[in-house]
Amino acid sequence: MKLFPSSIVGVSVAETRTSRDHRGAFSRLFCQNELAQAIGRRQIVQINQSKTALSGAIRGMHFQHRPHAEMKMVRCLKGLVWDVVVDLRADSETFLQWHAEELSEENARMMIIPEGCAHGFQVLEPDSELLYLHTASYNADAESGVAYNDPRLNIKWPLATTDLSKRDQSHPFISPNFQGLKL
Repeated sequence: MKLFPSSIVGVSVAETRTSRDHRGAFSRLFCQNELAQAIGRRQIVQINQSKTALSGAIRGMHFQHRPHAEMKMVRCLKGLVWDVVVDLRADSETFLQWHAEELSEENARMMIIPEGCAHGFQVLEPDSELLYLHTASYNADAESGVAYNDPRLNIKWPLATTDLSKRDQSHPFISPNFQGLKL
């Protein structure tokens, strides 16, 4: 695995090599040693998978408040997505900036998203599937989000939005006096 920094402080993209032959393919999805630079002493405590049927569907922008803030590692197992991270951390030099990467089975990239950043994605191919590795368990009382279409963020989604959950529709715009998340 190779780690590449993104335009957001602390957000990395891991690239892995997929070995292919006549039988199919093999990829290493996670290696504590190879990812130590990005994840430090954190431990994976929860693994989730999502499948999204419609191209243009958006999920996000999600995060958890402390003490349940989590690092996420997100990888596309099938299809193609536009994966987006927004820096919500107080005192970060990239506060309220966003970074996006195309994730697919073919490019074998994984977005590594630190605590204090919101995450979301748009499906670019139908029936796309994502794998999420989390360093904190889900806690309903700590969940939160920001609007995917917040004009203050001005995220450039590649497709028109075709589907959005009621929960994601309810995420607010960032208030003008928002000072960031304290970790």
